[in-house]
Amino acid sequence: LILSGCWDRTELNDLALVTGIGIDQKGKNIMLTGQLVVPKQLGAGTAMSGSNIGGGGTTIVLSGTGRTIADAIANLQEKLPRRIFWGHVKAIVFGEKAAKAGIRQHLDFLSRQPQTRLRSNVLIASGTAKSVLELLPPIEQSSAEVLRELSKSQILLNVTLKDALQMLSSDTGAAAFPMVKRLPLEKGKKELETIAFIQRTAIFKKDKMIGSIDDKLTRGVLWIRNKIKQTNITVSFKGVKGKITATMIRAHTELIPKYEKGKWKMVVNITSQDDILLNGTNLSLYNEKHLHMLEKELAHATTARVKATLQKVQKEMKADVFGFADEFHRAYPKEWNRVKDRWDDIFPTVEVVVKTKAYARRPGMNAAPQGVSEQEVKK
Repeated sequence: LILSGCWDRTELNDLALVTGIGIDQKGKNIMLTGQLVVPKQLGAGTAMSGSNIGGGGTTIVLSGTGRTIADAIANLQEKLPRRIFWGHVKAIVFGEKAAKAGIRQHLDFLSRQPQTRLRSNVLIASGTAKSVLELLPPIEQSSAEVLRELSKSQILLNVTLKDALQMLSSDTGAAAFPMVKRLPLEKGKKELETIAFIQRTAIFKKDKMIGSIDDKLTRGVLWIRNKIKQTNITVSFKGVKGKITATMIRAHTELIPKYEKGKWKMVVNITSQDDILLNGTNLSLYNEKHLHMLEKELAHATTARVKATLQKVQKEMKADVFGFADEFHRAYPKEWNRVKDRWDDIFPTVEVVVKTKAYARRPGMNAAPQGVSEQEVKK
């Protein structure tokens, strides 16, 4: 009885460790691409090279096809001498065609698979997922590690498998995922010697991708969802030459739902605190009047960006990726239950009022703009 604890052990030498998963639509079949670690290349003194089918790097990329993702994995296992282990997956990438066809069944399999980590990052590839996993990153050991670090930086969206499951099972079924694209190949480089970067955001409705938005509109989504972590805003003043750039220190967004006389309304209260990065004008920011002028322009620029996002996502795409439905459900459960089946029709008509306050906390170490004589500075 004491010795029976090792009956189902699996030696590390018998496992093929997967660090990244790519899922593509190939006709009526599913193509699953796995980025696998090459153990013999991980020893001391090995150069940090990326993934390549031909070998020689720290990872290799292999694919399997089937009618479902489970069949594709079985086909991939036939090509490997080791048993596939999914416990080290860092990134799950869906190709654009697979995303438009629907990802619910794939997420269902991944959530049922006990080895898959719910904190793995989920991304959408502009093109095929396989082409992203095959890249040879110049710094990290694998492209899956690059995608994880890009997501963790939170410059744009950061979505895990757990987040994806929660979004698609919410009241609206709408979701937003970071979208990656390969950088153009530089002159003198080999075909795969480039990297991918998060460029856009893919918008989903009922588990299918319906379109995408650029990075500026993505930050509008982040503002509304209270998940903005870093952003720069550049503003100018009427009658003043030059521009001022501020960087956000911290921000907070509060959603206040209202239901009056059969009409749905959402008030978005945004508060941000900023540092001044660059002053290209002749205004002294130690003047309280100039500082208040700047704060007003920063608030106006933020409001304009949020309204542009609402116009695109709410009015045109009609996808509630902001979480409005959840807020209305909590505040007005009885009224919500009467309209939840018609929310797709009601959401585009919801009146959204955006109120923004910006505070410039630190104008910088220099009292006067650099390169401007003291006589020209407006104090």
